[in-house]
Amino acid sequence: MRHLPNIICFIRLALIWPIASALHAGQQLPALALFVAAAFSDGLDGYLAKRFNWTSELGKFLDPVADKLLLVTVFVESAWLGLVPWWLTAAVVARDVLIGLGALVYRLWFGELRGRPTIISKINTAAQLMYVVLVMLRAAVGVPPRELLDAGAVLTLITTVVSGLDYVITFTRRALMLPAHAR
Repeated sequence: MRHLPNIICFIRLALIWPIASALHAGQQLPALALFVAAAFSDGLDGYLAKRFNWTSELGKFLDPVADKLLLVTVFVESAWLGLVPWWLTAAVVARDVLIGLGALVYRLWFGELRGRPTIISKINTAAQLMYVVLVMLRAAVGVPPRELLDAGAVLTLITTVVSGLDYVITFTRRALMLPAHAR
């Protein structure tokens, strides 16, 4: 049972291709159902890992990678199909690339990365997930109205930018707080 969160995470990774394929084929309801299942799995694996102390080094790496791959793939495919604005997709991708590069530089130059997602990062992930669900829902059944999607896009952009800046500040602050010999 200890490995259940990681298994759920691998299932989320395995859902990325069918979600993107369904979107590309114009099968909006199956894409939406698979995406909701993937989003639910994100919360479930996190809950199980914390509730039963089933955390692992693999899970600490795999969970954020699965989240980023899922969201980036769906944003890019949705932008390609004209469902999501490219400017928002560019911000989502740029944030994740920035975080990935920042983590890599920190790891290579300063050592092990410790930490957990910040509140703003969790808010951003929730905003991105909710926005994509609303976009897919509109593509599938025609609701919610376009104005709600536009407001959701702006909110998602704001949380994406603030979260990205928060990561940059956090990585920089941690690096500067290290003893001089460790820098």
